[in-house]
Amino acid sequence: MQTLSSKQKELTAQELVTPNTVREIEEASSKRWRTFTALRHRNFRLFWLGQLISLIGTWMQTIGQSWLVLRLTGSAWALGIVGALQFVPILFFALFGGILADNLPKRRVLVFTQTFAMIQAAVLGVLVMTHTVQLWHVYVLALLLGLTNAFDMPTRQSFVVEMVGREDLTNAIALNSSLFNMARIVGPGIGGLIIAWLGEAPLFVINAVSFVPVIAGLLMIDTTKLHAPVKRAGQVVANKGVRGTFLSLGEGLRYIQRTPLLLLTIIIVGAVSLFGINFNVMLPLFATNVLSIGPDGYGFLSSAYGVGSLVAALWIATQGKKPIFKKIVLFCIAFSALEVIFSFSKLPMLSFLIIALVGFTQISFSAAANTLLQTVTPDHLRGRIMSVYTLVFVGTTPIGNLFIGGLASALGASIAFLVGGALSLIAAIIGWVIRASAEQDTVEQRTNVR
Repeated sequence: MQTLSSKQKELTAQELVTPNTVREIEEASSKRWRTFTALRHRNFRLFWLGQLISLIGTWMQTIGQSWLVLRLTGSAWALGIVGALQFVPILFFALFGGILADNLPKRRVLVFTQTFAMIQAAVLGVLVMTHTVQLWHVYVLALLLGLTNAFDMPTRQSFVVEMVGREDLTNAIALNSSLFNMARIVGPGIGGLIIAWLGEAPLFVINAVSFVPVIAGLLMIDTTKLHAPVKRAGQVVANKGVRGTFLSLGEGLRYIQRTPLLLLTIIIVGAVSLFGINFNVMLPLFATNVLSIGPDGYGFLSSAYGVGSLVAALWIATQGKKPIFKKIVLFCIAFSALEVIFSFSKLPMLSFLIIALVGFTQISFSAAANTLLQTVTPDHLRGRIMSVYTLVFVGTTPIGNLFIGGLASALGASIAFLVGGALSLIAAIIGWVIRASAEQDTVEQRTNVR
């Protein structure tokens, strides 16, 4: 009778794989694939890969522009004006951008807006390289970029569902968010090194060149494979002059008004964003005046926020679940509470950890809200609904910055952070208390939307 050696027995035991082990391996493999499931759509893959390059260039230009303004003026006030000029057009024109998105082919609109943004970056680069740049040049170009974004943002957000369909929408939005936050980590770091080595001009040139893959990807999109929105009878078309434009805008606003789920989501996210998402003002002040960690520490603080946001985006992509309104509100509460806790921190390492959690919860509620709005909105209204979301989430930034900046000047960075977080928390708790009507509306809207 043949016997097995101890070595053979060990190898035999290793080769025995139980059904449970096989199932666990298959589930793990499926979960890894689910993280990138939206990339199975060729059109979205082209769009996503183009954004992968372009967003890094965008963040490089962002820090290059800030450094340029400080070099030209040494004025924090001038820096604030540039930031305001980039967001004010969104406040006034984002709603009209939504009308445009609902009535023109979105790919065509995006090719135009991305091309215009590329020209803006190139012009700024040439002005800096030729040493002819003046502050008013930066002001005008920032205003033009903000105007471009007012039409680009609602169109870009509402175009995602046409590339992937409703089934993969959650994953696609999460993947887009992961790109944005990865670029937030990588772009400023590379940009800072380039500024120290060659100055600001290369950052604007690099950003201009980075738009080429985006535009090329948009032009390569197969329009026959898009999940095109269905035109409905009686739909208002925006090409009927001024009256038709405002009728079209009113159609979208009335839909929000009579849909509790959309209305409450937009109000809560808008309030939390207005008071709580002012990190471009607060983090430099907190790093300097509270933690005393200098510019390097400020970089680490910003990176920690970006890392938390990136982890959240990848986590959402892996889950692949439809967003639930209750979870959106809970993440808003967690975000606001963490800001309040952060305002009391005086320890750098603890602050890095808390701000990473703040970034995680912010992306968790904003990506979920974005997905929920697009999921329950009819195709023919999606651009207008997303323009309202863009308005409250991005367009109110100048107002929030002025409020929180003035508060910080009068009472200090810690108190300003505390007040902003507390106001956000109050808004989120009110949303939790009155959420019943929105939750009842969820099932009906998902059943009726087409």
